[in-house]
Amino acid sequence: MDFDGFDWDAANRVKCQKHGVSLGEIEAVFGSDPLVIPDLRHSISENRFHVVGQPSGGKPIFLVITLRRRMEALFIRVISARYMHSKEIVFYEKAKAISHSDE
Repeated sequence: MDFDGFDWDAANRVKCQKHGVSLGEIEAVFGSDPLVIPDLRHSISENRFHVVGQPSGGKPIFLVITLRRRMEALFIRVISARYMHSKEIVFYEKAKAISHSDE
């Protein structure tokens, strides 16, 4: 996923950190070959995506994001962030293995 940066403000910083996930961990997810899935159910006013990934040496993280364009730049706005539950981790590992076998 090519993007120019993150769209952070006071509101989404606080909301995203309420589950103990740091902003650094959230940003590191995008350097870890994350799995990105459209969230069609919640994409009424803007396109939303579920993103799952694991920063190097960290716990797997689940994100909800949207993309914001400003002029020619594309920014990721993180709506929600939390560590994944054990059942979600199993699903993520299976999906990751399948996606890598298609390469």
